[in-house]
Amino acid sequence: MAPALVETPQPVPSVAYTKSGTGEYKEAFIGGPKAFNADAELKGEGTKQPPAKYPNYLPVWDNEKEKYPPLQPFEHYEHGKDADPTFPNLLNGAEVSDLTANIGAEVRGVQLSKLTDKGKDELALFVAQKKVVAFRDQDLADLPIQEALDFGGYFGRHHIHPTSGAPKGYPEIHLVHRGADDTTARDFFEERTNSVTWHSDVTYEKQPPGTTFLYLLDGPAAGGDTLFVNQAEAYRRLSPEFRKRLHGLKVVHSAVEQADNSKTRGGVVRRDPVTSVHPLVRTHPATGEKALFVNPQFSRRILGFKKEESDFLLNFLYDHIAKGQDFQARVKWAPGTVVVWDNRVTAHSALLDWDDGARRHLARITPQAEAPFETPFEG
Repeated sequence: MAPALVETPQPVPSVAYTKSGTGEYKEAFIGGPKAFNADAELKGEGTKQPPAKYPNYLPVWDNEKEKYPPLQPFEHYEHGKDADPTFPNLLNGAEVSDLTANIGAEVRGVQLSKLTDKGKDELALFVAQKKVVAFRDQDLADLPIQEALDFGGYFGRHHIHPTSGAPKGYPEIHLVHRGADDTTARDFFEERTNSVTWHSDVTYEKQPPGTTFLYLLDGPAAGGDTLFVNQAEAYRRLSPEFRKRLHGLKVVHSAVEQADNSKTRGGVVRRDPVTSVHPLVRTHPATGEKALFVNPQFSRRILGFKKEESDFLLNFLYDHIAKGQDFQARVKWAPGTVVVWDNRVTAHSALLDWDDGARRHLARITPQAEAPFETPFEG
């Protein structure tokens, strides 16, 4: 018999226990203030590396004078439910090509920043269906930062990342930055064999992100691609009996390790780290699709299971997700690219595969969505 779907309060395991579980946090891409060289970024490194193309997006870690209070619950409105499924306001005149048969698309001929509200509704649904969409030839990076935030804010409350650098005065922008003189790749691979870090963004929050935007500011000529996996297809690939057993299970997601990592790098921790309990299988509010909602970066333990039992099942799911090349896509970055994905039904990983000496600089707008929920099992 599958576990009951009745929501009952359950104690969250202690921090010490969650840190010792499966899926220890690892971070390869954000060096923090210790690794950041503002002079080199602003002036360049001679012939080695030119100045940053978007100095207004260079990271700082001092946007606040004191810690932010804990995030408060809010009512999220899912605009994808209002969308015309034929996408007349989004894809009229657009060139659309699928990246794979079951995840991902590339779109040309659409300017995201010029979409009407109806077009934005359709964008939310289109991305939920495709899971990840690379929009080429976009102007989002060239707009004033506040205009970019105004666009992204249509899709939910802006998330302020607890540890990352952000542009001066705009803590709502999460920056992924590695400077030209940053040696984190060399240092990282002294301890690790690969840089793959499958995750959905900040799943430790009570209301993690939904429709999410990442746009390129500066990047190496080759390398630094991003992998995406279709967590809904990963769920469907499991046998009906196995899927039935997963329903009703709850998983602890932890921010503690990320906060500790930031402290080690000399970075900030803007809010006290939290743990949240989410369903292992969640339902998308616009499509009704069910998807696995676990990731090795932030998921720590299945409630009600002993540690060895929890690790065994989580490791199986992580292995299933990582090996599912037939439900994954690889997105190659290019100038003017905005990648939009739905964090509720995907996981992703950047790749640290280029040599030291090339800047990689991206900005993320991260609207929060509803608290994860699951609907009754459907055999």
